[in-house]
Amino acid sequence: MAEDHLAKLERLRASYRAIPPGEPIRLAKRTSNLFRARTHSHTRLDVRTFDSVLNVDPHSQTADVEGMCTYENLVRETLQFGLAPKVVPQLKTITLGGAVTGLGIESTSFRNGAPHESVLEMEILTGAGEIETVKPGDDLFSGFPNSYGTLGYATRLRIALEPVCTYVELEHQKFDELTRLQDALAHPPDVDYVDGVVFGPHESYLSLGRGSNIPGPTSDYTGQQIYYRSIQNKPTDLLTIHDYLWRWDTDWFWCSRAFGAQNPLVRRFWPRRLRRSDVFWKLMALSRRLPTKEERVVQDVEIPVENLAEFLFWFLRNIPITPIWICPITARNSWPLYPLEPGHLYVNVGFWSSVPAGTQANIAIETKVTELGGHKSLYSDSFYDRNTFDRLYGGDFYRGIKERYDPDRRLLNLYDKAVNRR
Repeated sequence: MAEDHLAKLERLRASYRAIPPGEPIRLAKRTSNLFRARTHSHTRLDVRTFDSVLNVDPHSQTADVEGMCTYENLVRETLQFGLAPKVVPQLKTITLGGAVTGLGIESTSFRNGAPHESVLEMEILTGAGEIETVKPGDDLFSGFPNSYGTLGYATRLRIALEPVCTYVELEHQKFDELTRLQDALAHPPDVDYVDGVVFGPHESYLSLGRGSNIPGPTSDYTGQQIYYRSIQNKPTDLLTIHDYLWRWDTDWFWCSRAFGAQNPLVRRFWPRRLRRSDVFWKLMALSRRLPTKEERVVQDVEIPVENLAEFLFWFLRNIPITPIWICPITARNSWPLYPLEPGHLYVNVGFWSSVPAGTQANIAIETKVTELGGHKSLYSDSFYDRNTFDRLYGGDFYRGIKERYDPDRRLLNLYDKAVNRR
């Protein structure tokens, strides 16, 4: 595996050198979970072969993984040892490198932060065409999260793993007031997993998970049953750890309903192997080519827990989108390009749908999130002016490392990629 990885690196260097000087470069890969339209094409640097798990060490509880390896393939390898990445984003085709240079989150994030916080070492092809191996404390290591490929591409990552049980016991707690939901999140119980769903101002749930090795009847949400609907009518549940990690993928949370996949008759004839997020993503990409009179609102934001109820009240009054996903997260360290306060509990709020055109919902959301001391992920459409963007996303720090690791600007600038949608 190590020799094969070194051979891939040599081919990658040769591919980089073959691109004419001054020509912009973009990553070529098989999957994407970005929701930004692009207005310019660039030369594609092919890194699709960097998709392997190089090593899983059950004694040190670490794994060496290539950047384009999907979490689906990574988890398949680690579960054989009773281990899992400390944070496993919800969708199978998210890559490890993508989750680190972007921002991933899941129900372990209240104790483990985001995926980049369990990275021990990264090997990065920089915009200057050099391979840099970086560790905590290095400026490129600190600036890589939330840089979205504008500083370089992770070819290999060493990550910490954690033991997991065979099953996850779930308890779905219902709240009839958003202030009570906020209070419960501010003082989370001693559990292994926490996330939740808001269906409306008087119906929300926290799903509390505890690892277990005690066997019992398990639920299967890859067939006719749909996970998010079970939250409303099953106070308790039991899933295998594999099915728990991918409980949201089968129906892309609830977004599969847009394609009829939740209609019982359609679902019966929709092959299981095609009930997965990457299939729905491709269908959505095709639908975006059609004319529409709607504004797409596909966003994840982090709100300080003490302001969660205020944000949800505002959102439910002004943005006609439900359900809403919530997931608590605590950053363990300071990350300049996404400066959450270390040790402070935030709540990720995710909403993915559309509203009538002309409402400028996305701009209103950005304004409200900033007003409440929150931050917005950059995987989808953003509308900030340059000064606001630099203030929110570490502009001064970013400029310094951009100059050092991409002096000729071979890779896009973060503002151009996130806001100008290049």
